[in-house]
Amino acid sequence: MNRRAVLKLPLAVAAGAALTRVPVASAAEPVRWTVESANTWYRTQGWVVGCNFITSNAVNQLEMWQAATYDPRRIDSELNACRLIGFNTVRVFLHDQLWAQDRLGFQRRLAQFVAIAASRGIKPLFVFFDSCWDPFPKAGPQRAPTPGVHNSAWVQSPGAAQLDNQQYRRVLRDYVVGVMSQFRTDPRVLGWDLWNEPDNPAPQYKDVEREDKLDRVAALLPQVFQWARSVNALQPLTSGVWDGKRGDWTDPARRKVIPGIQLDNSDIITFHSYGKPEDFEACIDELAPMNRPIMCTEWLARPEGSTVDGCLPIAKRRNVGMFNWGLVAGKTQTFFPWDSWEKPYQEAPTQWFHDLLLPDGRPYRAREIQAIRDLTGTVMPA
Repeated sequence: MNRRAVLKLPLAVAAGAALTRVPVASAAEPVRWTVESANTWYRTQGWVVGCNFITSNAVNQLEMWQAATYDPRRIDSELNACRLIGFNTVRVFLHDQLWAQDRLGFQRRLAQFVAIAASRGIKPLFVFFDSCWDPFPKAGPQRAPTPGVHNSAWVQSPGAAQLDNQQYRRVLRDYVVGVMSQFRTDPRVLGWDLWNEPDNPAPQYKDVEREDKLDRVAALLPQVFQWARSVNALQPLTSGVWDGKRGDWTDPARRKVIPGIQLDNSDIITFHSYGKPEDFEACIDELAPMNRPIMCTEWLARPEGSTVDGCLPIAKRRNVGMFNWGLVAGKTQTFFPWDSWEKPYQEAPTQWFHDLLLPDGRPYRAREIQAIRDLTGTVMPA
């Protein structure tokens, strides 16, 4: 099958499924996977290594997925770059407004994305909700990135206005159940990351954030796990912990409310670490006693000491899945560091913060790409 056919066929195949009604959640009460079930699933995956993926021409989740700016050819090209690096997975952010705005079209595009990814040997881990950055998302044309600023147009999901909107709650529920039901038995999908950093207060937007945001999220997150669990999917559920002092994750008595919800309900344990190798491994040590598979779904911040040479060998030795932040440097501008919010940069820093590839696809650091290939056993095609 030629490349053009690969890009066209999934839309046609998906159309019939996408036009069906949103499935009603199962009346049965599926439960959290046992430790044994989670580890059996993980053994079948091999070492999970990939990146957080957004197309380089998209400023945020909405721009990547909306019909007017969705770009399957770029997706195919950049996922092929993932494969050549040695990756076998990508973590991909969705948004509730994509469902509310254009459910059928969104489902068709999701089906096409999964098909393109599979053709490149890539399994997506989909993220439903996110508490980071702008609390006022709006579907439609997105604003341009702010020059010199890290991730300047990324948006939260759901937005501040929808966190406790009971009329909109059905949309959120149908979004989770509908997307998961579309792929609930599909081995091409790795899993479901229900909420990214749910307890992140988005300090860059502190002047406009809801004061009760964490309380509202803490009330909603268990419901999201219940909605997702009701689908009884063959893929695992998770939500990654990211903040806390040593011991806060291991000892249930010391956990804050939201990390407790995440760790008590996740089938596989996920976490974020942008620290030095010793801090990264300390996170693994703290989570290992739970005896569940572990994946680090965000890492790589070179100036902070989170590097390919430092962290990835530890992950392989400990059999921890890895998703660095960023692939191709693009409109999210995550090669700029976090402090660019306070002082925008006039030019790209000599040492990038995130991301692996230049806009033309060449490596930012060739030795990093070679290190990934060596650790994953990837051989470049002749």
